[in-house]
Amino acid sequence: MRKLQLLVTPGEEDGPARAVPPPVAAEAALRPLEEAMTRLRREASEIRAAVAAYDSVYSEGRGRTKESLSVVHGKRAIHHALEAAAQSCVTEVLVAQPGGGLPAELLQRGVALSLPLLARGVRQRTLYQHSARTHKPTLTHIEQLLAHGAEVRTLAEMSDQLIICDQDVAFLPSAEDAGHAMLIATHPDLVRYLRVMFERSWAQAAPVDPSVSRRPDSPFMSDLQRTILRAMVEGETDERIARRIGLSRRTVVSHIRKVAEHFGSNSRAQLGFLLAGSGLLDDAAPGGAPGDPEGAAPHRPASPFTSD
Repeated sequence: MRKLQLLVTPGEEDGPARAVPPPVAAEAALRPLEEAMTRLRREASEIRAAVAAYDSVYSEGRGRTKESLSVVHGKRAIHHALEAAAQSCVTEVLVAQPGGGLPAELLQRGVALSLPLLARGVRQRTLYQHSARTHKPTLTHIEQLLAHGAEVRTLAEMSDQLIICDQDVAFLPSAEDAGHAMLIATHPDLVRYLRVMFERSWAQAAPVDPSVSRRPDSPFMSDLQRTILRAMVEGETDERIARRIGLSRRTVVSHIRKVAEHFGSNSRAQLGFLLAGSGLLDDAAPGGAPGDPEGAAPHRPASPFTSD
């Protein structure tokens, strides 16, 4: 009651307390709080005004700074942006191209961008998925790049497309207008991070030898098929597996069916159990690829993918 100012002791502390009219008590109790709130509102207003005074200065400074991220829409605009970056590239261009076999239009544009770079002595390193080795037009394109001095390696799986010119600019797929837009990044830290990610994938990838890739018993085919089986055992659908490795769903189904026939399996669950004990899915790189000491492939059980 005393806190609410409803009681007051006129004389000594231990004397009788007298009631205070509630409106008077409310005024006495609330006035310090209201004065404090008024003071805080005034201080907040002063801070907003002070910060707002710098807003125009900040905006002007940002206007003079080149944006580190931008989005380009449309195939023609993307090609022009890539062409401009390639022309200014002086040291190295890095390319990661997932999805297996590429359409003829993309292969032609790739040649048009790559050959002038290589002719100027710019180093080019390109990553594809193993499935690109089974696509004759793409393999022919790779052979052409190799003949002009490019370096090409493949992986069973790869993430998004990536193009990096020197340490200056990187091109990535944009979520905006999926398939028809690219994100251009020029922030040094982001470009450096993307280069590190590329180098890690490059170290795990296997160099392309066209004479080996064209053989039906290519060790890269076994590595690719092993990836299919691992994904199947993990519960992936045929459609998702196909997207991951850059093959058609029909091809994925064909590979799994061939393995099922080899093991005499009637279901995916049974096939997964049999594969787990076969050693076929043990981690190993293709013969001669990074990861095998001195290029020697470890011993594995007879593969159901190779001909008798």
